[in-house]
Amino acid sequence: QVQLVESGGGLVQAGDPLRLSCAASGRTLSHDAVGWFRRAPGKEREIVAAVSWSGEYTYYKDSVRGRFTISRDNTKNTVDLQMNSLKPEDTAVYYCAAAYKTDDFLYIDSSYYEYWGQGTQVTVSS
Repeated sequence: QVQLVESGGGLVQAGDPLRLSCAASGRTLSHDAVGWFRRAPGKEREIVAAVSWSGEYTYYKDSVRGRFTISRDNTKNTVDLQMNSLKPEDTAVYYCAAAYKTDDFLYIDSSYYEYWGQGTQVTVSS
């Protein structure tokens, strides 16, 4: 069993950076694919970024590519999402998700993930 806890959310102004962290407990995430998702008010949950368990492969939603960076530190059992040049449309609750995988692939669809955090609110004012 894995427990995920997100942190780092908050209220920022457009153009500011913010760093989210997903901390795991229960076991190591070193063989888990991890994704960051978000749900904005009135919208469906969507993938923002994903990383394979080796860290070699990453995926970014088009609208965040070049602004967001996903990274993992297996020594700390964390996966971070560095968000730069934030925009009001980035306002959402952000969730991290994880799943043990035997293949080092990227997983974009939420149905592939088994464990979810409780979410952290990110609000970007204009």
